Amino acid sequence: MSQPQQEPREAMEFDVLVVGAGPAGLTSAIRLKQLNPELAVCVVEKGSEVGAHILSGAVLEPRALLELFPECDPGLIPLATPVTQDRFFFLTERKSYQLPTPPQMHNHGNYVVSLGNVVRWLGQQAEELGVEIYPGFAAAELLVEDGRVTGVATGDMGVGKNGAATGNFQRGMELRATYTIFAEGCRGSLAKQLLHQFSLTATSDPQTYAIGIKELWEVQPEQFHKGLTLHSVGWPLKPDTYGGSAMYFLGENLLAYSFVVALDYKNPYLSPFQEMQRYKTHPAIAPYFAGGKRISYGARALNEGGFQSLPRLTFPGGVLIGCAAGTLNVPKIKGTHTAMKSGMVAAEAIAEALGADRPAEVTAYTARLQASWVWPELHAARNIRPGFAKFGFYGGMVNAAVDTYLFRGKAPWTFRNHADHAQTRKAKDSTPIDYPKPDNKLTFDRLSSVFLSNTNHEENQPAHLVLRDPSLAITVNYDEYASPETRYCPAGVYEIIGAEAGNPQLQINAQNCVHCKTCDIKDPTQNITWVVPEGGGGPNYPGGM
Repeated sequence: MSQPQQEPREAMEFDVLVVGAGPAGLTSAIRLKQLNPELAVCVVEKGSEVGAHILSGAVLEPRALLELFPECDPGLIPLATPVTQDRFFFLTERKSYQLPTPPQMHNHGNYVVSLGNVVRWLGQQAEELGVEIYPGFAAAELLVEDGRVTGVATGDMGVGKNGAATGNFQRGMELRATYTIFAEGCRGSLAKQLLHQFSLTATSDPQTYAIGIKELWEVQPEQFHKGLTLHSVGWPLKPDTYGGSAMYFLGENLLAYSFVVALDYKNPYLSPFQEMQRYKTHPAIAPYFAGGKRISYGARALNEGGFQSLPRLTFPGGVLIGCAAGTLNVPKIKGTHTAMKSGMVAAEAIAEALGADRPAEVTAYTARLQASWVWPELHAARNIRPGFAKFGFYGGMVNAAVDTYLFRGKAPWTFRNHADHAQTRKAKDSTPIDYPKPDNKLTFDRLSSVFLSNTNHEENQPAHLVLRDPSLAITVNYDEYASPETRYCPAGVYEIIGAEAGNPQLQINAQNCVHCKTCDIKDPTQNITWVVPEGGGGPNYPGGM
């Protein structure tokens, strides 16, 4: 008798399969059904529901949404709040200086939104058009036949830590399609495999990333400024570290606070989580939180490579869209509009290809995207983020001003990007950072924060954080880099035990993981691989996130 994991999987056939129910994925599914209602379109989503893994206190530029639904009123999406004012500050340790808001960050006509609510709304529109959406099913395996992607397989359920089937075992499904759209978001596990298997990054720069950590607060009415967006740079980060904050006031008395740290930071002692907590203690910032209540928490990596890090977007049988491709516009601090537009363009190219006698690689998608407004927007922004890596904070600010006001994004050069993990210095060449203890009113520890993310994983399952060589966790990470994973992880997943007894070991608390993917990106030797856990596992962010 065969083992359960070796039994044949049931299969379902579709015209188009979409992996990921985020803004890009749902937009592509909707556009396909708008173009051809007869198409069989399926969306598979690893979160327990549509929107469960969507983390963003976002400002939505509604351009793509209005192209998808010309009669739509974005203000009718739950919690959507028209932007009323933009403020931009430079902070020192004790002072704040208001600066002119960069033109890329002018938000007249935009909306502060809960992106989770946006995708829930998009999911409803998709289902009304006949799209089949399957939340709680993690796309765990690529199906490739004769060099062509033919779909994905969802992960087996009910597999124990030892790899053997439990009494709750359920074999995964094969979801097959003529074309598969990968919309997994930043650092998707299958997209990562596709980049390697089809050499999609052969002519592009390495992707570069940041970690965005977010809290949702209910603030006092006197501290609530409906529709205000407040961004800052400077303290608490050092000039050699790129990052900043965003505070968005939406709904009624809700404050979505985000802190972003670029993952090319050099000091292995830096903790993005601790920097995020410390920021709230600034004299100009703390009053916004006074008397408020923190109600949710989460974290997610985001692409910052932009134009020069875009991979080849097509391969036999499928395409990459949205943040799986890296379409975030860093100077705007926005990626939803470009992600949605990429999904629309991909859908249009695929709908056209499905009408051919013999489906071929959808190379028209790239040409269509280049002809859309996405391409020139990303091209114009290409030098600003790498300028900070090249010149540091102050030189980067000068470069951004020159690029924006003098060259208007058309400078006759292009700065290059670099791999983030290779930028980390060894511990002996770095200075430890002394972070203050949390007061549990304004600042908090990681474990109490993770509790607010509603993260949950089935405990008896194989770890979804895999070490290529377990020994490197001590011989390299601990001995040479002072175990940076214990600091860059915003969820307390990685812990060194036994050091006091002279026997340090890495303990992985995978149940804490909020699926931010930072470890997969920042590990100095790329020793950590993030794979999908059982479907439905991970955070469950509320509507305000």
